Amino acid sequence: MDCLGVSSVQNLQALSALLSTQQDDDDDDDEEIRNATACGQLGPGHIGPPPKKDKDKEESTAYVKKNSKDIWSEEEVAEGSQYDDLADPRPQPEYEIILKQSVGTEDLFLGLSGKDPSSMCCEAMLVKIKLPDTKATDVVLDVKEKFLDLRTPKYKLGLHLPHPIHSHEGKAQFFSEREELEVTLLLNRSMDFISVQ
Repeated sequence: MDCLGVSSVQNLQALSALLSTQQDDDDDDDEEIRNATACGQLGPGHIGPPPKKDKDKEESTAYVKKNSKDIWSEEEVAEGSQYDDLADPRPQPEYEIILKQSVGTEDLFLGLSGKDPSSMCCEAMLVKIKLPDTKATDVVLDVKEKFLDLRTPKYKLGLHLPHPIHSHEGKAQFFSEREELEVTLLLNRSMDFISVQ
């Protein structure tokens, strides 16, 4: 049973004959043998001239180092790595990340806006951080596009955010009775202008 079909194999052989400079006069028996073996031998990589093999060039295209004296590029360093201090003995507080969306009755009952419960339809991220024995005046908070840095005299949190956010839009609120800080951050999605339905 031919995997390409007799006509496809014949078309490939005709194309090969046109591209090659030699013309072979083979018998019908030889052609049948070639048809039977061509199914396992020919593939998409056999079309066109054979690839040139350069043994000197063995670079990976995934990582190409620039010709400079830098040992890393800025793209390789994660945002917020300047805040990492392994010698800091302060513990990391408990935190929770919750994704939020604005939903009205037209979304809930009628589904008019096309929103669904997935994270693709969320507009904001709520980060709840438990800070026992801490006052609101002790909290130092710095928010970048992909990193949240929180410092208090007793706690330290360097949090890489799961989604990029608008670093200048958001709000933080400290609840003294719960000893908890809530940081609401608006998500920055590059493909928001596309309606996914």
